[in-house]
Amino acid sequence: MEASTVIIPVVLCGGSGTRLWPLSREGYPKQFLRLIGERSLLQDTLLRARAIPGAVSPMLVSNHMHRFMVAEQAREVGIHDAALILEPHARNTAPAAAAAALHAMAGGKDPLLLLLPADHAIRDTQAFVQAISGGVPAAQDGAIVTFGIVPTEPATGYGYIKAGAPETGVAFGVSRFVEKPSRKIAEQYLSEGGYFWNSGMFLFRASSYLAELETHAPQICKSVQAAVSQGHQDLDFFRLHADSFAHCPSDSIDYAVMEHTRRACLVPMAAQWSDVGSWDSVWQASDKTEDGNVASATCSCTRRKTA
Repeated sequence: MEASTVIIPVVLCGGSGTRLWPLSREGYPKQFLRLIGERSLLQDTLLRARAIPGAVSPMLVSNHMHRFMVAEQAREVGIHDAALILEPHARNTAPAAAAAALHAMAGGKDPLLLLLPADHAIRDTQAFVQAISGGVPAAQDGAIVTFGIVPTEPATGYGYIKAGAPETGVAFGVSRFVEKPSRKIAEQYLSEGGYFWNSGMFLFRASSYLAELETHAPQICKSVQAAVSQGHQDLDFFRLHADSFAHCPSDSIDYAVMEHTRRACLVPMAAQWSDVGSWDSVWQASDKTEDGNVASATCSCTRRKTA
């Protein structure tokens, strides 16, 4: 990776985390909770991103309801210069990424953007950084890079990505995306090899993503362009134009872009990753006592033995 490479981490803070009710709820979703260790999932995400060579001040895309929590949690871990983009309505990841890309290009630059969900857990930061760095050459060449988690079990709660032929550096092409499989199918994937869990993390040049979005989801692109051009700065926050964003279709990056683009690449990542989507995954991702229990600043978990 070139020393001059600039990467803007874009942390998507809009998840609701309803599967971790009652602690995670609409007004206080899981990314703000201290579920694993002394920091929140959002704070751990920000600190991991800061460890990446070339990473600069992050962008945080958040629902306007959570703006003060996002700003305060960033300040608590020493991040005082983040760009804070506020969504007036929840419209999934494809529009959020487009807003970040347009905002990043406002000064005439075209940086690499690293999209990261705010509510995931990664225990091996070194492996995370290594995988991100490995995806840089492909992203610089115009690819939309996604990071596939090396599966450790035949999980049925994740989508899968089948890798294609080797491409730039450690990147592979993408053969296909697969919805959450049955247990039997997941076991076949692990036996066959070449399948990875879909992490929801992406790396791309801002202009590359916008070009693909305009080709495959033009209404999203048009609506977000209007929301950004008519948006306004409100103290430390940039507010997207509410009426324009309300007309934007709601869609994920996977459905809007990745399943259609010819620029998709996959970089494997083995970093002890979890989407922390259930109480069992909280238990699995946490340090445990000798008797198998977990206690944190927010909760305690005991995994019951089954007969």
